[in-house]
Amino acid sequence: MNHTEQLTRYVAQFVDELATNGLVNVVISPGSRSTPLAMTFTHHPSIKTWVNMDERSASFFALGMAKQTNRPVALVCTSGTAAANYYPAIIEAHYSRVPLLVFTADRPHELRDVGAPQSINQLRLFGEYTKWFQELSLPDATQMSLSYIRSVAARAYHLSNATNKGVIHLNFPFREPLVPDFSLSDLWGADRTRSQLEVAQGYAQLSVNQLQQLYNQLQQYRKGIIVCGPMENQEAQADIIAFAKEWKFPVFADPLSQLRQGEADKDVVIESYDAILKDATNRKHIKPDFVIRFGAMPISKAYMLWLKEHDNIDHYVVEEKEGFREPVGHKTTMLYTEPRVLCRSLMSFSPPPFDTDWLAKWQQWNQHAVSILRTQDKHSLTEGDAVLGLADLIPDDSTLFIGNSMAIRDIDTFWFSTNKSIRMLCNRGANGIDGVISSALGASSANKRVTLLIGDLSFFHDQNGLLMAKHYQLDMTIVLINNNGGGIFSFLPQAKQQSPYYEALFGTPLDIDLAHTVQLYQGHYTHPTDWSEYKQALEASYKRPGLSVIELKTIREENAHWHENKWKEIASLIEDDINVSNNKRL
Repeated sequence: MNHTEQLTRYVAQFVDELATNGLVNVVISPGSRSTPLAMTFTHHPSIKTWVNMDERSASFFALGMAKQTNRPVALVCTSGTAAANYYPAIIEAHYSRVPLLVFTADRPHELRDVGAPQSINQLRLFGEYTKWFQELSLPDATQMSLSYIRSVAARAYHLSNATNKGVIHLNFPFREPLVPDFSLSDLWGADRTRSQLEVAQGYAQLSVNQLQQLYNQLQQYRKGIIVCGPMENQEAQADIIAFAKEWKFPVFADPLSQLRQGEADKDVVIESYDAILKDATNRKHIKPDFVIRFGAMPISKAYMLWLKEHDNIDHYVVEEKEGFREPVGHKTTMLYTEPRVLCRSLMSFSPPPFDTDWLAKWQQWNQHAVSILRTQDKHSLTEGDAVLGLADLIPDDSTLFIGNSMAIRDIDTFWFSTNKSIRMLCNRGANGIDGVISSALGASSANKRVTLLIGDLSFFHDQNGLLMAKHYQLDMTIVLINNNGGGIFSFLPQAKQQSPYYEALFGTPLDIDLAHTVQLYQGHYTHPTDWSEYKQALEASYKRPGLSVIELKTIREENAHWHENKWKEIASLIEDDINVSNNKRL
């Protein structure tokens, strides 16, 4: 058996085993050394390949696709610095628990560290950000080698997709010649009906004694809060709401918890908790006895400050399997259990004698805050209006992908409970502004209408990602908030100091016409200047195939003052209510 046959059969068995286990999508960045993988994935009848020449964009595209489909997506690249461009997306996938399979081609061992071109040390290139790394053997077609490579493929797929989901990196050394021979008989192997590895995944749950102990602790309290941060466990959401309603908890629902959307009863959902907690004085007078948190830490900085200011609040953090996501630093009880199981188990007990006025008070504050935040500026189109318009007109059963920095914070503030089924996605693992367009287009590739809300710096940072929209005719509406720089810094101490370095280091104005970027990638561009034009632009974009970009130009300083005035109005109303309550007790 010659080298080409050994190479072909080895790689074909690997690819087929991945397909047998459920892999569908592979994002390929062209290169020579990765030829065996790229061609074989493309040749397999059950695999859909996407070609993105920029590895950095490709990795975020795969990340967005994996987020949307909630299943592993593979990446393929050549040797050298190509793989290094994956690093930001791999970090994001690690922290946001997204399943990615990273397959890097490499020089064979004799060409490493000897000055051969396009050769770097790719072993454990991504360090602690992968769940599993393997340097694979050179291709061989013995029965032992073919069983080995199928076993590696099955293990990689299942490990990436097991709780907690994450990144697998396999490094393939290939000798030349690199072109496989697809004319070989029995290319994919004789027995393809069963995977090389069968996995039975159970749920984690507390023991009877642990559950009783937890219930006994909760009975000591009067005021509790459920907090739901970013989470993808859709099965648990209905049970969390049912648990909160039965036990009379207010639920602080981060927009990425998905609890603000859908047909479920949202009577206990407090979507404006961030705005309510903005005022430091009011935070001192609002204090729960305990918090139960599901999902990652919420976006809200005000919530984080609130916890830090009350260091005697008891914390219970629910993790499905493992991990420690508790940045406040207070004493915490980690509950390693499936959220759905925990909620149903606790509902088997009688609700503790909690303060029922506590929930009613939060519901009242939330209604007041929502009313204030919904009120629009009569003279200009604000960044809050951008979110309100999206909430009104975004199609039901679609996805809203959100950029970081101000975009996600405006969603947190101005996106209220809705019966629409809107999936919200955002790269909140490492909170970076990089790769957002590529991630949103990856989500769009899964045959789901996607709207992207993004700022100008983040748009500029990943504008080459728009090539995928043009190349694959992907449908996406982008609402581009252009405040000519880093708007979020307008809310931070740096902006208050009036430093001569502020604009250069933090404001960072681009001063470029982004309409030309949209034209370059053959998208449709509009620049509405009032509410009516904005709504018309949104409505038209959802009827139009391909890429539509709606640019809203705002002024950073005015935007900051407008937000702060809203928060002051909410703070004043809540302060009055707190004073009335305190006087009644006196």
